[in-house]
Amino acid sequence: MCAQPARLCEVWRGPIAESVHLGHIAVAGPDGAVEAAWGDPEAMILPRSSAKMIQALPLVASGAAEAHGLTDRHLALACASHQGAALHVEAVGAWLEALGLGDAALRCGPQPSRDKALRHEMLCAGTAPGQVHNNCSGKHAGFLTLNAQLGGSPEYHEPDHPVQAAAREAFELVTDRVSPGYGIDGCSAPNHATTMGAMARAMSWFATAERREDTLSRAAARLTRAMIAHPELVAGEGRACTLLMRAAKEPVALKTGAEGYFVAILPARGKGIAVKALDGATRAAECAVAAVLARMDVLDTAHPDVARFLTPEITNWRGVKTGAIRPAAPLAV
Repeated sequence: MCAQPARLCEVWRGPIAESVHLGHIAVAGPDGAVEAAWGDPEAMILPRSSAKMIQALPLVASGAAEAHGLTDRHLALACASHQGAALHVEAVGAWLEALGLGDAALRCGPQPSRDKALRHEMLCAGTAPGQVHNNCSGKHAGFLTLNAQLGGSPEYHEPDHPVQAAAREAFELVTDRVSPGYGIDGCSAPNHATTMGAMARAMSWFATAERREDTLSRAAARLTRAMIAHPELVAGEGRACTLLMRAAKEPVALKTGAEGYFVAILPARGKGIAVKALDGATRAAECAVAAVLARMDVLDTAHPDVARFLTPEITNWRGVKTGAIRPAAPLAV
């Protein structure tokens, strides 16, 4: 294992590697130990939205999900960074309505829909985006559901709120590390830091959850199943999480995070993967996670939806191929 960042992927234009993305990758086995790494598994990072399934653990483990009749579709949305497409917005809106709440109860902030069709429709109609369109609105609906169980104040996003205290406790348990601190995420909730290896361990903990009978593990198993069953809710059409989950040869839960983060949960193998592109490039994280999964024979490199992220072509405005993004030599499949 190397303590320095590794070359994850390269951007080629003709015979020249025009850009190089560096980063860290950790793969943890069923026992939680790091069994493979590129870069530094001890690098401290913020996992951003890749931690959403961890933040959703108290929602299920507390009994709040069952008490409010949440289905796997709800739980997939609780783990999602969705497109804000109609199916996402309508589902979260109905969830809030069932709680007796509206858009104003959310604390994630309004965000324009990332779904081209809905965004165009809203622009033409002069309709302003709401908080329900925010890519984190499903996570926040989960926070509100847990808050209804805990009886906390409306400011459920604040770091010292019981909802966030429960999320931090779950985070430190599954990573098996005390977090040194947190940053405030784009959706206003705290996002706790940990090492690459600890995050990979957390994903392997989710991957092996079906093998255990404790309450938190049962919650993890259910969240993992929900993500795998509903990839369209976890991200959306055209997104790496959704397309790569659908393309995989075996059940796998994938979750992107801002600033070049990505994780994978492999229940059939009991393994977890964490990826971080140091420059925060999404294209690098997508290429790297696809490369690791292809090396493990979870993804077929010939599948068009795999190639779309593993070795995407670069074209100019005339449609002429000018280059390609591909895994760097250490990750070459």
